[in-house]
Amino acid sequence: MPLRVVSYNVHGQRDDTAALAAVVRAVAPDVVVVQEGPRRLRWREKTAALAASFGLVVAAGGLPSLGNLLLTSLRVRVTGTRCRRFPLTPGRHLRGAAYADCLVGRSARFTVAGSHLSTDPAERPGQAELFKRDLAAATHPVIAAADLNEEPGGPAWTTVARGLTDAAVAADRGGSFTFSCANPRRRIDALFVDARITVVDYDVVDTPLTRRASDHFPVLVDLLVPAAG
Repeated sequence: MPLRVVSYNVHGQRDDTAALAAVVRAVAPDVVVVQEGPRRLRWREKTAALAASFGLVVAAGGLPSLGNLLLTSLRVRVTGTRCRRFPLTPGRHLRGAAYADCLVGRSARFTVAGSHLSTDPAERPGQAELFKRDLAAATHPVIAAADLNEEPGGPAWTTVARGLTDAAVAADRGGSFTFSCANPRRRIDALFVDARITVVDYDVVDTPLTRRASDHFPVLVDLLVPAAG
């Protein structure tokens, strides 16, 4: 079953929010995995407004996952959700992850997960291990999207990627940079999928609008999710 997924660090909606909404609406995704979404005062209202601006609905996340959001189109049925907060390191920002079990079509089931790991290289590997444990425990084929705050080959990246397909590499786009929009030099935003899921296409959307919308480029991936046997 075809599925279009976007992973997007929206920079706390501190940039051009009209451009942000236009970027997402233009690509018509089924699922958007958001990093740096609303997580403080009136977060539910702000999260609903962000989803509505994209033409989507809220599946999971927000304050319980510390700003990680999972948004879906009405084409996707959400059958279960959960959130995680990583242990707090004194003096550092709280981090977390969001998960949703989903169904598209009559029998194509998958688990989508989103996270945003620490900028601290000492703290990041432990968070990656916890995120990976959750992914390994998923019942359905996994789609995991995250701002890992490190590049391929780093310890946290390697942990999360283990046993999964890097969508950029599968589409021969491993040299694409996702950060920063002002000076693209790093691929720190990743989308990994279970081996049972086929990567059809991958793109880092670099346009005048995306350069106004956030400090990260959105990652856009087209997938084929298998029907349950």
